[in-house]
Amino acid sequence: MSLNIETLLHENKKSDLPDFRTGDTITVNVKVIEGAKERIQPFKGVIIQKKNAGVSTTLTVRKMSDNIAVERIFPVHSPRIESFTIDRPGKVRQSRIFYMRDLRGKAARIQERQD
Repeated sequence: MSLNIETLLHENKKSDLPDFRTGDTITVNVKVIEGAKERIQPFKGVIIQKKNAGVSTTLTVRKMSDNIAVERIFPVHSPRIESFTIDRPGKVRQSRIFYMRDLRGKAARIQERQD
């Protein structure tokens, strides 16, 4: 890779990221621009997938909003992401927990991880 592309890739790389895993409940604070105003909107949900790809690492976060499931993919090193906060560490065995899409109610609970 050329030196110019490499410097561009590592220019936006964040170093103060928490150690999050699949199954963790997190809050992602996203900068939202509406007209001329900019505000921070929290998105709280469970990480169902994490793709590690260097600067283009992404998280898929799933939340329930009025019994409607909302999934959103966040690029971890995006300048639009203000911060990540781990609310509750989850204990799961798989790295991609797509089976959560089929579960409802108490069956969709994830046990808390004790570190």
